[in-house]
Amino acid sequence: MRDYYDILGVDRNASADELKKTYRKIALKYHPDKNPDDKEAEKTFKEAAEAYSVLSDSKKKAQYDQFGHAGVGMGQGGGGFSGGVHMSMDDIFSQFGDVFGGDDIFSSFFGGGRAGRRSSSRRGNDIRIRIKLDYEDIATGIDKKIKIKRSIVSPLIKLTDCPTCNGNGQVSQVSNTILGQMRTQSLCPHCQGNGKVVGNRPSNVSPDGLIQKDETIKIKIPAGVEEGNYMTLDGKGNESISGSAGDLLVMFEENDHKYFIRNGDDVLIEAHISFSQAALGDTLEIPTLNGVAKLKIPSGIQSGQILRMKGKGFSRIRKSRKGDQLVKIQVETPKKLSSNVKKIMKELSNVDGKVQDQFQKMKF
Repeated sequence: MRDYYDILGVDRNASADELKKTYRKIALKYHPDKNPDDKEAEKTFKEAAEAYSVLSDSKKKAQYDQFGHAGVGMGQGGGGFSGGVHMSMDDIFSQFGDVFGGDDIFSSFFGGGRAGRRSSSRRGNDIRIRIKLDYEDIATGIDKKIKIKRSIVSPLIKLTDCPTCNGNGQVSQVSNTILGQMRTQSLCPHCQGNGKVVGNRPSNVSPDGLIQKDETIKIKIPAGVEEGNYMTLDGKGNESISGSAGDLLVMFEENDHKYFIRNGDDVLIEAHISFSQAALGDTLEIPTLNGVAKLKIPSGIQSGQILRMKGKGFSRIRKSRKGDQLVKIQVETPKKLSSNVKKIMKELSNVDGKVQDQFQKMKF
């Protein structure tokens, strides 16, 4: 899959105006109405639209810059990181209003036929849900079943073309001005731009022809996701009588952990040891994301020192490399000593003497 920046021919620091200007040129050059029956032109046209839809959206762009194609279209079809987004022609044309200043301006290039049909297709609303994940599940990835309630078009209704706009979704109005007659287009007030109206309907069907349906959807969450990431399941949102269904956006949140703190791909934990363990060294059994692992404590370790356990952190999405687990050592100084321990400590102090270079500049 080609890089989105390469498709548009811009660098990663391109401004929003540069993106829009470049995309406009490509869209005008390869538009299907200018290149009928040209599959290569249509492919280029779709690629450019997909690239612009991602790079012009700050959140999608951040996901793409961090994870590449894997981070943009999380959850196509089966719920995994499919990479990229998939746009229908209706989706592509729906974004032309922002790029070309509205359908009227764009239709002046191509005769208005396609623009008129575009406006009548209204996409269903997206559904957003949040899922809390434990660190252990994030470390390995997990399959989840989620229950949602979505609006679908009732199979019991009959749709007909709107009699006001003849199915176009727009109405035209001619007004006289000092410059002559001016024709303007606006959203059809009868069908609200849908182009379709609902005929006879049962009492349990809403006026827009939709009914509520409970669904259980299985999603595959890959290892390494973090709070703020999301998956997009195409077409699993609410339906519309005149357009494609919206999407289901699954937002990820992280549950607090008893021991761990996450820092990117690394996981942090504190290990409290006794004075004798610090002085003599020891081997500890440390909890990790994948169970208990042994960690060797070298003799003479100092409080605050950090030991690194390679590859014991979180996976990186779509990559084999893992982060590390960082163990901060805290040496516990005993507050109460038995008489025998006091005697031993006094003997030890006579041997050790005082610390050399007692006073040093504080290190941050």
